[in-house]
Amino acid sequence: MCETCGCHIPYIEKNGHDEQAVKLIDVHASLLAANAAQAKENKAHFEKLGALAINLISSPGAGKTTLLEHTIEALSRELRIGVIEGDIETERDAARIRAKGVPVVQLTTGGACHLDARLVHKGLHELVETSGWSHFDIIFIENVGNLVCPASFDLGEHARIVLVSVPEGSDKPAKYPKAFCSSQAFLITKTDLLPYFDFSIEEARKEALRHNPDLSILAFSAPAGSDFDSWLSYLRMLLK
Repeated sequence: MCETCGCHIPYIEKNGHDEQAVKLIDVHASLLAANAAQAKENKAHFEKLGALAINLISSPGAGKTTLLEHTIEALSRELRIGVIEGDIETERDAARIRAKGVPVVQLTTGGACHLDARLVHKGLHELVETSGWSHFDIIFIENVGNLVCPASFDLGEHARIVLVSVPEGSDKPAKYPKAFCSSQAFLITKTDLLPYFDFSIEEARKEALRHNPDLSILAFSAPAGSDFDSWLSYLRMLLK
């Protein structure tokens, strides 16, 4: 958790007695309002570039970078793909994506547990400048690994997609409802590991749809190729 998003602030009603906490909540509301204004500008910029912007959120290790690697391998010959990578530190994920031959920018938050619209604005300009491209078909934003704070920050994306891997357990939609309520699609990843973990696709699906009945749900393994075409078909549908 971090102080930049206010997730350390205790929940206290405005009619409570802790004036300091109330002031902090007011600051948090102002922060979200400023973020929303920047996100609106980001969305206009994505659309000027002709790009579908997709925000990927998940816990660490759910397979976001692996998903991007396999997606790029499958689609980069037909689509112009750019990637904005978010991490607390290191360029490691950006290096993996760069090796696939597409433009990528690494954003390091220095401790913050999410990307915000201001950081993505900066990354988008850098992506355009370093690539030399004036048009993209898809720009993926790989958020910092966290199922809490990224759910509260609009980045200007057209679609937010939440991932949960089989080793994490099928109770994640019940435990982190906002991540699922604020997303358009739910990807269950690493399904090749189902024989080795106590993960119920039906439970995960039921809990996710209870919070968001309009959620699209896909289950596959990107490295194994099992049902991976369902993900590619979903992306093509979004691009129409």
